[in-house]
Amino acid sequence: MAAGGVAWGLGAWPGWVGAQQRPQVEIWKGPSCECCHDWMAHLRRHGLDIGPVHDEGNTEARQRLGIPLRLGSCHTGWVMGYALEGHVPAEDVWRLLRERPDAAGLAVPGMPVGSPGMDGAAYQGRRDPFAVLLVDRQGRTRVWRQVG
Repeated sequence: MAAGGVAWGLGAWPGWVGAQQRPQVEIWKGPSCECCHDWMAHLRRHGLDIGPVHDEGNTEARQRLGIPLRLGSCHTGWVMGYALEGHVPAEDVWRLLRERPDAAGLAVPGMPVGSPGMDGAAYQGRRDPFAVLLVDRQGRTRVWRQVG
């Protein structure tokens, strides 16, 4: 729980991030990606700002930010020194920013149905289990959180 009893990832941000300093997620994605817009909306609803957004794809950004190709998804983000690969839930982003581990970032490989951005009406409520992975600076992973 955050200060004041507000759960992380429910539109609140920790006290060390003032209203003038909401974390901004820079994003690289393909020009025709629709689920990326839904993921960005999820992040906004949970207290993160978006921008800039680059529509030229994310392969180069993923490589530059230290996320191995095998963990790839349709979009890559960068927030306060960490990479976000794929449909990472906002609550995991907030935890990452709060705990500040020595890592490259978080990844949700592929496009699991039910993850943020892959949870719209077209999926008829289906929710597949998935793992949010912490990626270290050598590209190794461990499960940060299991969802579902």
